[in-house]
Amino acid sequence: MSSIFTKIINGEIPSYKIAEDDHFIAFLDAMPLVKGHTLVIPKKEVDLIFDLESEEYKNLWGFAQQVAKKIKNAVPCVRVGVAVVGLEVPHAHIHLIPLNKMEDMNFRNERLKLTDEEYKEIQNSIINS
Repeated sequence: MSSIFTKIINGEIPSYKIAEDDHFIAFLDAMPLVKGHTLVIPKKEVDLIFDLESEEYKNLWGFAQQVAKKIKNAVPCVRVGVAVVGLEVPHAHIHLIPLNKMEDMNFRNERLKLTDEEYKEIQNSIINS
């Protein structure tokens, strides 16, 4: 059965894409901790990030680095934090989270409820940074 991320990759579920190439895609988290919270995933459906082939693993992190730099340029923050948790969706993914304080990366925090306009504004800001 396809993960929700595979459905996003296949266009079956809409998303706010930030970047995409033949192997990876980055999109805004549907339940963000902070504005600009982005997920970076391989298009290949693999549950555990450490199960990716070595070259694919390195390339995923390189892609994430490019996206993180765009986020840092577009979203007011001290730095972009990184988390790999993998408990909610059985598809390898990297969280890129704009941080101004340690608490911004607490996954127990209440998630933001953004409007379509807010998502589009953040998406366009990151894409055009």
